[in-house]
Amino acid sequence: MMSQDLNPRGTSTRGPANAVDDELILDAARDLMATIGIRRTTMADVARTAQVSRATLYRRYPNVQALAAAVTTREFVAALTGVGLFDGATGRETVARTVVHVTAAARSHPLLRRIIELDPEFLMPYLLHRTGRTSRAQLEAITGGIAAGQADGSIRAGEPAEHAAVVLQLAWSSALTGPVFTESADLLDAQLFDLIDRYLAP
Repeated sequence: MMSQDLNPRGTSTRGPANAVDDELILDAARDLMATIGIRRTTMADVARTAQVSRATLYRRYPNVQALAAAVTTREFVAALTGVGLFDGATGRETVARTVVHVTAAARSHPLLRRIIELDPEFLMPYLLHRTGRTSRAQLEAITGGIAAGQADGSIRAGEPAEHAAVVLQLAWSSALTGPVFTESADLLDAQLFDLIDRYLAP
């Protein structure tokens, strides 16, 4: 398999293993995976692109799958932290708008589109068998938002974690299968907001 190198060749930035910024490794992995897919990305490719030794890389991540999981979790957290404050919004509106924002970012993210195109089997365990770190982080964030909405009376009674699971299923459906039915991102976002808003209403 031919190795891929997204960085121009030049002076190496390698230093002591503990001095290597983990973000550089994750950036390299993300760029490679979004370009050539997960299956074609090798640990050697990532080490070369990040300009770190293979030993340093393996000390932090045992394999490409672990790297892919770390990258997707980081990208989700970045999308979530990019959500602004919704002044005057109820808890229900805040949850709906936040989930729509993050779902829209995921739906259009180059890495997710590449995974769907080239490596859909990477998603199967998380869709059919178990939750991963990203899903657990999503559930935790949504659960907290739902609890806040119940406190202000804008979200119906019930176990917040159970409501959060339903909301996350709606979001995953919009992100993964929505583009199959329509090319309009605005329509998908509006439909998702409406579904969440109606589901959580008292």
